[in-house]
This record gives sequence, structure tokens and C-alpha cells, in this order.
Amino acid sequence: MTTKHAQYTVIAVFNDHDDVDSAVGKLIDAGCDMENFSIIGKGYNSEEKVVGFYNTGARMKFWGKAGAFWGGLWGLFLGGAVVTLPPTGPVVVLGKLAAMLIASIEGAIVVGGLSTLGAALYSLGIPKNSVLHYELALKKDEFLLLAHGAVEEMIKATTVIETTRTSVLDVYKPFKAPALRDELFSA
Repeated sequence: MTTKHAQYTVIAVFNDHDDVDSAVGKLIDAGCDMENFSIIGKGYNSEEKVVGFYNTGARMKFWGKAGAFWGGLWGLFLGGAVVTLPPTGPVVVLGKLAAMLIASIEGAIVVGGLSTLGAALYSLGIPKNSVLHYELALKKDEFLLLAHGAVEEMIKATTVIETTRTSVLDVYKPFKAPALRDELFSA
């Protein structure tokens, strides 16, 4: 596989929404194409009493402690979804990963022992053991910032993310999709 058109994946884990928000700002300032990025996190904090998401014909609106955070990011990313995923619970997914997640849900794609979010991540070439680590991070109310694109863009993204308060930063090389086909549809 040549690296010229190969798609690399970068995943960073952040402990709170302020840190991931700061990272997004730095990526924008560096000229990164936000169409290559996705954010995944719970849409609420467990200490909140009222949480809500709604759309009245305009942009998505959020209530709760992190409402301004999610509302501000919604317009920066290509697409979004608010879904409840067993066993993680309610999550907000912004960016390209939202479409992949919905496709996993609609197509009932199952990868042995993984959730639908896990299947979407696995389809990007993320190893199963790493997928489980990321799902655990979400359960702990952490946030994932995912980038997927050409090597040059991912080098730029990694360089920027290294300057932020990330607890984990992983880079995954391209994989060959045909080798994945049999495993995607076996439970």
C-alpha cells in the first residue's frame, strides 16, 4: 500500500472538555482541516440534574454544564449524532465518525465482542484492545479527539496535539480493508 493516499488515524484522549476545546482551537489556528476530525464524549456530567439536546430548525442546542462546549463545536465539524450506546451510555459524536457510527447502527455491523462505536473505530484500523481502551475512557467521562486523513495532515495534527494536555496520543497506520471483511461480520 502506498502512503501517498493512505489514511492514517490519530486518537487523543482528554480528561475534560476544556482540554479538548483548547486542542481544537490550536488545530484550527494551525490550519488543520476540521473535516478530518471527530470528537466523541458524553453529552453530560454525572453530577448534572438537567441535560437536554434539541433542534428547532436551526443548529443543535445543548443544555447542561457542557452545553456551551458542545454547542460551540457542533458547527465546526462535518455532521454529528447524539446516541445512547450500550455499554457506554449517551454520547455525542461530531465529525465524520458520526456517519460511520450511524452506518454501523443501521447496518447492524458487529465485530466480535465490540460495541457499534467499537466497530466504527475498528473499521478505521484501530486494534480491538485499543478500541476497548477508548470505550473505557468514554465511560470515565473522558473525550476522544480523532483525526483520519493523509499522512501529511496527520503529522501536522499530531505535532499540534502533542502541545496540548492530552493523556493519550496514539497514531495508527493504514490497514488493508479486505483482510478485515470476514471479521466484520462474525460475532
